[in-house]
Amino acid sequence: MPEGSIRKLVIVVFAIVVMTGLLVDSAAQKKRKRTRRRPSAPRITNPEIYQPSPSDNSNSNSSDNSAASNTNANSNEDPESMKRTIHTLSNQVDKLTDKLNEMQTSQQSMVDLERLSRAEQRSSQLRTELRDVQAKKLDLETHLIQVEYDLKPENIERAAAGYGTTRPEELRAQRQKQLESDRTRTRQQIDQLTSSEGRIQQAIATSDLEVERLQKKLDAADKAAIQNAQTQASPTPTP
Repeated sequence: MPEGSIRKLVIVVFAIVVMTGLLVDSAAQKKRKRTRRRPSAPRITNPEIYQPSPSDNSNSNSSDNSAASNTNANSNEDPESMKRTIHTLSNQVDKLTDKLNEMQTSQQSMVDLERLSRAEQRSSQLRTELRDVQAKKLDLETHLIQVEYDLKPENIERAAAGYGTTRPEELRAQRQKQLESDRTRTRQQIDQLTSSEGRIQQAIATSDLEVERLQKKLDAADKAAIQNAQTQASPTPTP
């Protein structure tokens, strides 16, 4: 082949290569422009997952182990020890109940003692009042006896003769009228005192019954307290 044709062929091939490179470069630039124009899609980021530290794991493991050990200890507790504990607690409850009952009994006894004192005082006052009424009644009855004696005709005439009047009939009538009025008034007073005496005697009987009832109640409480003290003092067998 002649030398000139070889050169031409080389030049043509080189031109084709250059044109091909330019075309490829222009296509790459267009592609870059298109990708730049597209909006960027949002990026989703997942939060970091919390990883417990070794110390937390050790604390949780230790607490779980302690709880498990306590559970095992409770489950492995001796039944006899549990029975003794229950028996001790039951005894303590019984002692507290006894003390509460003693306090209530003591308080009730104090109230009964106060009521007994008041009842005895009332009985004493009523008896004093009864004696006064009976004394007044006795005086009036004595006075009534004297009035009845003075109302006798011979006594009226003797009393009128002592005045030395010229009208003894009027004087005797006046004397008799005064004595009859005195007798009526004295009888009314005696009746009132008799009625008062009956009411006072009834009140004394009621008050004496209250005193007797309270005394019996206090005696029973004292006996119960002595028995309880003896029971507590006596030794009790151990279960």
